[in-house]
Amino acid sequence: MRISGLASLATAVTLTTGLLALPPAVADPGPGAREGARAEGSAILLRADPRSPVSAAEVPVTDATDGPRRTSPYSMLGLTWRGTDPTTLRFRSHGRDGWSSWRTAEVLEDGPTPGTEGNPRRATQPVWVGPSNGVQLDVRGSGHRGLRLVLIDPGVLATDDDDVAAPGAGAKQPAMRTAARKPRTRPKSSPQPRLLTRPQWGADERLRNGRPTYNTGLRQVHVHHTASGNDYTRADVPAILRGMYRYHTKSLGWFDLGYNFVVDRFGRTWVGRSGGPTRLVRGAHTLGFNHSSVGIAVLGNFERTRPSRRAVTAVVRLAAWKLDRHHRDASGRVAVRSEGSDRYRAGKRVRLFVVDGHRDTNQTACPGELLYDRLPGIRRRAQWRVDHYGRG
Repeated sequence: MRISGLASLATAVTLTTGLLALPPAVADPGPGAREGARAEGSAILLRADPRSPVSAAEVPVTDATDGPRRTSPYSMLGLTWRGTDPTTLRFRSHGRDGWSSWRTAEVLEDGPTPGTEGNPRRATQPVWVGPSNGVQLDVRGSGHRGLRLVLIDPGVLATDDDDVAAPGAGAKQPAMRTAARKPRTRPKSSPQPRLLTRPQWGADERLRNGRPTYNTGLRQVHVHHTASGNDYTRADVPAILRGMYRYHTKSLGWFDLGYNFVVDRFGRTWVGRSGGPTRLVRGAHTLGFNHSSVGIAVLGNFERTRPSRRAVTAVVRLAAWKLDRHHRDASGRVAVRSEGSDRYRAGKRVRLFVVDGHRDTNQTACPGELLYDRLPGIRRRAQWRVDHYGRG
């Protein structure tokens, strides 16, 4: 995203002043309150949704907004609007250690097939900022309208601190050994990796907007990053997924979380969109190319940070499993018809890698330069698994 110089900026929005300190955060009104936002003086209060542990606020942002804005606790931030993209989308948050540095929010280029999910709004990626109680924005440019600030507190569940990657979590258990031990046989196709389920990250299925739809075949695996931050802990991951789920369904109106699968930096693979991980669920991850693909998002931003070795291995295993089930080679290319993206018009046939990056189909930096550079190795390793285990 291009950032213009200060002299040429047309709009500046500040939601917090008083940069040295904030008044105490406003208390959360508690569960049972109507979801939304209420301003009390200069504060932004998050409202709880009685159907979920998540509380959220969606605050209209106008040129007339001024004065300090403290907030009740939140951990995730995003912006939505209509019209053209602002030239500058920056924010900083206030937490236990004071004000963060200014950060640029990346424009979200994921999306469902046009006309299938939601009321289209442009948006940033939701960004994980950790426990915070104040916010400041720097939004500049012209042509955007209906700007909204979205603040999300994903809540805390008792299971968030569990070691959900313990052996057997979300995966089939190995057969018990018998006295007459049978010789171990190699699987006939690339094995399913351990998958952590939607209940394990706390998805409330009542927040979905409709039912899953299914593709008739699989031609590609699209690799993404979430651009949501890299300094999360193991226990943060379920909350991050709950926040993304709320953002995609309620702020953007999508049916469900956009990605089919999410991989974290610890090498764990989480089921994203509902409908069955073994089935060809149509996602909302690659505008124009959802109809024949699976979307894998690695949690983090990889423009300047390298993906962990464990995360890359998880992508390899997941891609090999999905592609081998549908008799696809991971190392090759395939001709795919676009259903309309900002890079390829509807109806255009393009030849792409079977395992590609989001930037190959849309005008975006996703999945980040340092993850994109790993894709040739991911293809080779996934193909080795396909060849090693044979065809099912």
